[in-house]
Amino acid sequence: MMQIVLISGLSGSGKSIALNVLEDSGYYVVDNLPAALLPQLVTHLRGAGWMRVAVAVDMRSGASIAALPSQVNLLRDMARDLRVIFLDARDDALIARFSETRRRHPLASAGVSLEEAIQREREALAGIAELGHRIDTSDLHPNTLRTWVKDFIQVEASAGLTLMFQSFGFKYGIPLDADLVFDVRCLPNPYYDPRLRSLTGRDEPVIEFLRKTPEVTRMAEDIRKFIANWLPAYVRDNRSYLTVAIGCTGGQHRSVYLAEWLAGRFRDQVSVIVRHRSAARRAADREAALAHVAAPEQTQ
Repeated sequence: MMQIVLISGLSGSGKSIALNVLEDSGYYVVDNLPAALLPQLVTHLRGAGWMRVAVAVDMRSGASIAALPSQVNLLRDMARDLRVIFLDARDDALIARFSETRRRHPLASAGVSLEEAIQREREALAGIAELGHRIDTSDLHPNTLRTWVKDFIQVEASAGLTLMFQSFGFKYGIPLDADLVFDVRCLPNPYYDPRLRSLTGRDEPVIEFLRKTPEVTRMAEDIRKFIANWLPAYVRDNRSYLTVAIGCTGGQHRSVYLAEWLAGRFRDQVSVIVRHRSAARRAADREAALAHVAAPEQTQ
């Protein structure tokens, strides 16, 4: 069975990182292909024996990007396993990345600022963002994005919906890729227990603390019932992916615990992915700090 992964998204959102991951995983990778040429490319590569193909289609191909939705429908008939990843990021994150790399935005021109170019691209891609799995890369370390892309392609192909539970910290902002957002900041916070402060919602002492808290149990059940009641409606709407974001203050204890707990309740019904956005950010920051400390020693 041929597997096709389409990558699209905003310039500067990490498409090159995603393509490199797929190439390293054995995919035949094509970057910056006009959308109208997708069927011909797939037909050619299938004839050449390639069964895993990754293609990036974005605003660099100009007006042809408008043909992508219709081409996606056509490709679904050509390959049973078609996956679409749309990479997004906040404007401030994109501006910072272009400033750091000094790259030119593909829509920038004389009289058009970087901010205006980003807004024009966002408007042009608004319909495409709904075609597949959306990932907000605003605060993601490149290694985290690599891991998330690997996790995405390793999930078994399903004709139904993939349900993703994502924990996050409100102090970092609500993820752009969230379809449903639940605020659990009203629950008792393990952070204020010195023994639990450095742990996460995946550690047994924190799990035990939250499991024994009646408010947490009620909140968890209420969210589970809401998702269970409305999941069939999202399936009927032909949604391929549904991202449920669970947010607490820092994204370390309560949201992580509830994301894991909810994932466990739905794994026997649909394909499930779990991601911990703020926890991954802290892990990346720790790695960077350790690397910075070790760097002087390595140069001596």
